[in-house]
Amino acid sequence: MLKRSLKTVLVGSFIVAAFSVAATAKAGTLENLERERAQTVQYFLDTNLEPNERLARIDVSKRRLIDMERMVLRDKSLRGKTTPIVRRAFLNYDVTFMAHSATEKNLTMVDNWLDQFAVSTDTLMTAKIGKR
Repeated sequence: MLKRSLKTVLVGSFIVAAFSVAATAKAGTLENLERERAQTVQYFLDTNLEPNERLARIDVSKRRLIDMERMVLRDKSLRGKTTPIVRRAFLNYDVTFMAHSATEKNLTMVDNWLDQFAVSTDTLMTAKIGKR
């Protein structure tokens, strides 16, 4: 009886260990950049943040984005890759590489990001909240 329960515990432990190893995900430079970029856009749109808090978080994210964008641009494993995520990332340079693009255009990241989606200060000021 004891031998049988010990065997069951060992088999259960092996299965748990196998699933934990299989669940390990490997993220590349582009995936990490996308994750940080999504977090930055979330800071742009979060209405619960105070203006100073929003600026502080965006400033920290900008420094991270600059580093991650450099990593993606220097990543030799991405050269020649034609996967949809890689093609889309480099076709939409201004959206993917937000920090570098904003710096090149001498804009803030928010203004540059909104400009990519044809949203200006005037359109925001004239927008009305309503149901569709």
